[in-house]
Amino acid sequence: MSSTDIFRLDGKRVLVTGASSGFGAHFAEVLAGAGAEVILAARRTDKLEGTAQKVRAMGGVAHTVKLDVSNPQSVRDAFDAMPVPDVVINNAGINIEASTLDLTEDEWDQVMNTNVKGMWMVSREAIRLWINEKKPGNIVNIASILGLRVQSQLAVYTTSKAAALQLTKSLALDYARHNIRANAICPGYYVTDINREWLASDSGQKMLKRVPYRRAGELHELNGPLLLLASDASSYMSGAVIAVDGAHTQSSL
Repeated sequence: MSSTDIFRLDGKRVLVTGASSGFGAHFAEVLAGAGAEVILAARRTDKLEGTAQKVRAMGGVAHTVKLDVSNPQSVRDAFDAMPVPDVVINNAGINIEASTLDLTEDEWDQVMNTNVKGMWMVSREAIRLWINEKKPGNIVNIASILGLRVQSQLAVYTTSKAAALQLTKSLALDYARHNIRANAICPGYYVTDINREWLASDSGQKMLKRVPYRRAGELHELNGPLLLLASDASSYMSGAVIAVDGAHTQSSL
């Protein structure tokens, strides 16, 4: 096997949650390009089909499934409806920007139920299947550099992402004997349709000046870490947390 072939995903089926837009839609194409059969999951199935069509146009295989990660029944139904994945990319997540005094209890629960409980429930269903079928498994959790550092007015989001990292490490420890791995990627600030306009604004440009690279990341710059963790190239890695942030978390206080 060549040094580049170890990052291939031929013969592997990969579930991507939150695959209707942003990171998830991008990841779906990258994974399919590496040979994976992809299962695209999200609440908005209309947008999922657009991503699936792009994968199929590449010659890849894509399934779509409706999944609300914050809803236990939806998670169970989705796993009943999909073929068994070999790899799970827990990408679904939301953010609510507000101070602690302004944040409501419902908003707190909404973010935590999606970013932490949802990640846990999806992982639990996958792990249950892998153990029952005596199969190895691989979980890649998409966290954030805000699980490592903090930013003002984002108390619930930073809390949820820090919890996601501890969940990753706990899964890695608890299921290593079953040959089930769990690792996390912590992206910094990346250009997406959601934040493109803000990053170009005065406040966005001011924030980017605090990034040692002096710019936001481009989505393709996540491809390498994603393929590393999703593939057997990382077969002896579990519990790892990889920041992909232009050294943002290393900036001085």
